[in-house]
Amino acid sequence: MRPACLFVLTLPLLMSAQYGAAIFGDRCASCHETPSGRVPPLSSIKAMSAQAIYAALTKGDTKAQAEGLSTAQVVALIKYIAPTGKEVAAPLSPPTCKASATLQFDANLPQWNGWSPDVMNRRFQGAQQAGIAASAVPRLKMKWAFNLGNVTVARSQPTIVAGRLFIGTQTGAVYALEADSGCTDWGFQAAAAIRSGAAFGEANGAPAIFFGDAGANVYAVNAQTGTLIWKVRPVDHKAALVTATPRIYKGVVYQPFASSEEGPAADPKYPCCAFRGNVVALDAATGKTIWQAFTIPEAPKATGKNPAGTMEYGPSGAGVWSSPTIDEQLGALCVATGDNYSEPATNTSDAVLAIDLKTGKLLWSRQLTSEDVFNNSCTTPQRMNCQHTAGPDYDFGQSPILVSLGGAKRALVIAQKSGMVYALDADQQGKLLWQARAGEGGKFGGSQWGSASDGQNVYVAISGQEVKAAADPGSPYGFRFVLDPQKGGGLNAFDLKTGKLVWNVKAVPCPDSKTNCSPAQSAALTAIPGVVFSGSVDGHLRAYSTTSGEVLWDIDTASEFRTVNGGVAHGGSIDDAGVAVVNGLVFANSGYNQWGGMAGNVLLAFSVDGK
Repeated sequence: MRPACLFVLTLPLLMSAQYGAAIFGDRCASCHETPSGRVPPLSSIKAMSAQAIYAALTKGDTKAQAEGLSTAQVVALIKYIAPTGKEVAAPLSPPTCKASATLQFDANLPQWNGWSPDVMNRRFQGAQQAGIAASAVPRLKMKWAFNLGNVTVARSQPTIVAGRLFIGTQTGAVYALEADSGCTDWGFQAAAAIRSGAAFGEANGAPAIFFGDAGANVYAVNAQTGTLIWKVRPVDHKAALVTATPRIYKGVVYQPFASSEEGPAADPKYPCCAFRGNVVALDAATGKTIWQAFTIPEAPKATGKNPAGTMEYGPSGAGVWSSPTIDEQLGALCVATGDNYSEPATNTSDAVLAIDLKTGKLLWSRQLTSEDVFNNSCTTPQRMNCQHTAGPDYDFGQSPILVSLGGAKRALVIAQKSGMVYALDADQQGKLLWQARAGEGGKFGGSQWGSASDGQNVYVAISGQEVKAAADPGSPYGFRFVLDPQKGGGLNAFDLKTGKLVWNVKAVPCPDSKTNCSPAQSAALTAIPGVVFSGSVDGHLRAYSTTSGEVLWDIDTASEFRTVNGGVAHGGSIDDAGVAVVNGLVFANSGYNQWGGMAGNVLLAFSVDGK
């Protein structure tokens, strides 16, 4: 932890919680009283540590809402949100490995580098690299567990290269672990929360990992020592953030950017909206920007005033939430975009874009949902920054998957929050080849973070998560958000060539004994020969047969675990990142308390018989 944060949070809290409540009402309530989209309810924020809240307010997602507040006001706000005076998160876990061998990278050795082990983003690990046969999957048992610290969300995609595992956390801590034992080689403290995974490459002759944070900073860190090589912030919008794992390709770091601007738009005083999604190409050696490509070519301009008298701007939005896909044959970077935040609507929102790898020039765009203009003001009674027909909020949260359909035919396959799955011709400017419905759409529904393909089928999980309000006299607002334990989930297999449904498996509803539970399957999928892994908001990690959809293995991760770095960690809901499978080991995060889910702070490693 940086000394400044420690100083602020260990000061006597002189400002009253009542003053903090007033600040919350003025700056935060419009979003968190009636949360929608990616905005968490107040109950989820209250479960965070004081340090995590401070980081979010000063350097993370909510930096825009806290702009202009004094240190005393920030402290008062934290006092109101976290009145129990939670401990500040412990310092970085110290190194525990007896000796760290020199990191020797060999591209032929088993690895899971970045969001997917291949540039096509198939999220498929072949038999030799996976090191585990489908017949052995039912014998998986926990090998070790790692405590991610004082966090409530475990979301960073693990990266495993040369026997090392790299993982980020909600507090901005990034760790290098020995993959086989879980011991700690080093820790690095970033400036803000880490939502994405890391990608391994080389920076100026040194082995390095590259990643971004919730403050839109991008880092290159020495993979052997954990020392900073470079840090840049190549975007200028204050609400910009990184959720996408970067892709390293031929000495270039391709980093997409999204933003949190949908949230503050619920405030009538917020001038909505000015962020445009973009991808930046950075020199891996220096961090210098090579090019920046915006998903909306036209810069936002003033379009009028809202009924509260605040200026409005547009077009905006179309953030890129997912890792880019490399089309080596076309020389293109393929990305998927989110919705527009304000009018006018553009034809590059809710779309798949192909961008020239060398220049950043847009090669083609294929929109799958039009007129999708949405921000959180559309969920408020006043709708001050929603002076239009609200769109369905059908962002693409996942990467397009580049696949072969036989012969010279290729496709980009992707699923959407609308519940639809699409196959686009990669060589005919995204011409629609087929579409199929995987499930119902919705802001929390449809398909969220990632599908997977083994070259025969594409596997698509469905969230379908439903949140409802329940009376709670202890809440400042008299209610709290709870998950519907019966709604959501499901897994589908579609034939890549035709889009025909091969099989469908419905989710198992939550038992009555489990609270904060949903069967929604929001997390990204991972496939190996014969098996597809899917995590659920109910805390279960399951392995399904790719032939029939039969459940081959099922473990409930929502429990306590003794960890290799000391103390007990707790699992919870599984969301966002999927598992990584490397050299006979299966790695998974557990814990995700946003949208009413179960908090957790553990990284788990499984192997056959726990050996």
